[in-house]
Amino acid sequence: MERYPFAYDHASPYVRQAGEWIADQLYDVLPEHGFEVRDEQIYMAFQLERAFADKRTIFAEAGVGTGKTLVYLLYAVCYARYHRKPVIVACADESLIEQLVKPEGDIAKLQRHLGLLIDARLAKSPDQYVCLNKLDEARLGHEEAGLYQEVHMDLPEFVHVRDGMQSFHAYGDRKQYPHLNDTQWNRMSWDVFQDCFACEKRHRCGQTLSRDEYRKAADLIICSHDFYMEHVWTYESRKRKGQLPMLPDHCAVVFDEGHLLEAAAQKALTYKLKHVVFEEMITRLLKGEIRESLAYLIEDAITQSESLFELLERRSEAIPGSDRKRIVLEDELLEEVRKFRDVLTVIEDELVYESELFMINEYQLRIVEEHLEMMQKALNLFDRPEKLICWATDSVNGLSLVMMPRTVQEVMRERVFSTAMPVIFSSATLSVNGSFDYVAEGLGIDDYLSFSVDSPYEYERQMKVIAPAWTYRATFSEKMKTSAELLQRSEGRALILFPSKEELLGFKREIVHYSECAGMRFLFEGDQEISHLIATFQSDEPSILCAVTLWEGLDVPGPSLSNVIIWSLPFPPRQDPVFMVKRQAAASPYEDVDLPYMLLRLRQGLGRLIRSRSDWGTAAILSEELHKQSQLREQIESLLPSGVALLEQW
Repeated sequence: MERYPFAYDHASPYVRQAGEWIADQLYDVLPEHGFEVRDEQIYMAFQLERAFADKRTIFAEAGVGTGKTLVYLLYAVCYARYHRKPVIVACADESLIEQLVKPEGDIAKLQRHLGLLIDARLAKSPDQYVCLNKLDEARLGHEEAGLYQEVHMDLPEFVHVRDGMQSFHAYGDRKQYPHLNDTQWNRMSWDVFQDCFACEKRHRCGQTLSRDEYRKAADLIICSHDFYMEHVWTYESRKRKGQLPMLPDHCAVVFDEGHLLEAAAQKALTYKLKHVVFEEMITRLLKGEIRESLAYLIEDAITQSESLFELLERRSEAIPGSDRKRIVLEDELLEEVRKFRDVLTVIEDELVYESELFMINEYQLRIVEEHLEMMQKALNLFDRPEKLICWATDSVNGLSLVMMPRTVQEVMRERVFSTAMPVIFSSATLSVNGSFDYVAEGLGIDDYLSFSVDSPYEYERQMKVIAPAWTYRATFSEKMKTSAELLQRSEGRALILFPSKEELLGFKREIVHYSECAGMRFLFEGDQEISHLIATFQSDEPSILCAVTLWEGLDVPGPSLSNVIIWSLPFPPRQDPVFMVKRQAAASPYEDVDLPYMLLRLRQGLGRLIRSRSDWGTAAILSEELHKQSQLREQIESLLPSGVALLEQW
């Protein structure tokens, strides 16, 4: 593979030469293969040259159809070749990763039409891989044991048989099991409560083997926002423990759909505690010869953990439209947390003495000490409840306590944006009313470049947007009837976007009773692996895709997607702990938090409709609020493409 894609003159700045070469590809080479010359794309290329040359952070807002992905990929490959380190391309989620690397995706196009050999590899999140321990539990104890036994038998031979001179390869990716729904997959996939360092199968684990593979990438490593932020937060601790960071050294980062990065940053800083996991971990110490005083302390800790989680069970309240439960931080709860921390502190002190006696297995002792250290960091957040966000979630084996700090700006500023490397935010929706402050302030970005270019499409000709008027205040049944009529008009070929899983499931239960939709094929997110579901939707033209997470990134040009239905305006849940805290910190909660979030998401959802110059179709917003609130209606009308009006009937 040639190091540089052009003849590099060492007497002239490299990035400037890369920019000239990229302009040649956009102006001359790609048009020979049927690509359009787009002024918006050329403008973006010149703007990115500044960011790469000066190692700056840039918000690159470019409308649908500008070809922004091709631009940042070309710069990323050139930059990686110069520095001999890969560039990280972090996408909002796993489905967007698949869209980028699919056989007809942008990386494949560049390789095919420019003759480039691009070494791009995937770094998928741990929960996208089979956990061998959970698979064993599922196949031996679950009612669908036969399903999991079949998965087990299909694993590579080296998982079952341990011989010398075996060759290993990555396996167990979620994409390899498209027939499993999300519930079935979650029973055998990795989760945060798995103790990988103590797992005797870790060297034959598909997740471990995949890391060995993507670390060798020369040009691009493609991962999710969640994965990149997990790398950032664990970088120092992994090095301190003698472990490799999750990602290798890299020379630049591209955040595709970068307006979603703050949520990923908060998620990566999240701690999760569970009583059954703590009990299983701490009782490992009882398997060795330990002093009686330590054994009593372990029993006290288990009792205190039970007491804490029983109180959480009583004090937590379900949040409508969410799988989270709200926790009220009362004095009684804070006192239970303090008692639990106190006994953990005593155990930590005792383990220092115990280690000097060499009575406990050293490896098991280290695992317990690391887990206790994590728990103390998490519980320390309760010292300042005003800076804490917490909630609870239910599962088959008990409640989980989830905690995170209120803000991530300081950590992001120190660990991401203070590094001397280019950081590119790419999306069609980075600004609100022309300002990038909403995204920048949420991430702690003080200094940045920015630009915004519109889509080259003729939306006034290609797109119609309706907000149906209501007779009965947009009740559920009225929305169902309207949706059925819209689906009849487009003969399927629709994407229905729901703000919550609860609303999607309600639609799924009721649509079978509408004779107008008899014979239509509905595809529901969660029923199959997401990239397989999208591929089915694209190939089966009359089908209807119903989703919660596909507001961003879904790229389905052609007649398969001729109708987008927005089930309701995507405001954040009123009782969600994260957004409750954001509102408390805002001078004007609705204007500063709820409205910008909704407008960004709505723009993304509407952007799923027109993906090429030949596309046309209708987007429907099923909302009562915009008919009653004139200012809200004006805000929504202002985000529509130029020339597109908000109609009340079709």
